[in-house]
Amino acid sequence: MGAEIAMTDIFEDRSSVLESPAFNAAEITPDDLGDLLTTSRAIYVGTGGDLHVTTAGGSDVTFRNVAAGFLPVRVRRIHATATTASDIVAVW
Repeated sequence: MGAEIAMTDIFEDRSSVLESPAFNAAEITPDDLGDLLTTSRAIYVGTGGDLHVTTAGGSDVTFRNVAAGFLPVRVRRIHATATTASDIVAVW
């Protein structure tokens, strides 16, 4: 057997900005009462539909007919009511 090779992260000392790739992710279950533990940098929608959110700035809005993929919006809550999209992941 060969020797193990240690993983390196050549970007670990670089500062992160909003345009940087996400550092963390969490699967989200929409909830009308509970905020996300961390405000998102963007939302990934696996199965398209409507997405009812409270943005980081406090706006309550429903994005209609969101296609599967990334939605570049910072949110603090994804509501169950009026959300028909599924397989949702918050990234930050």
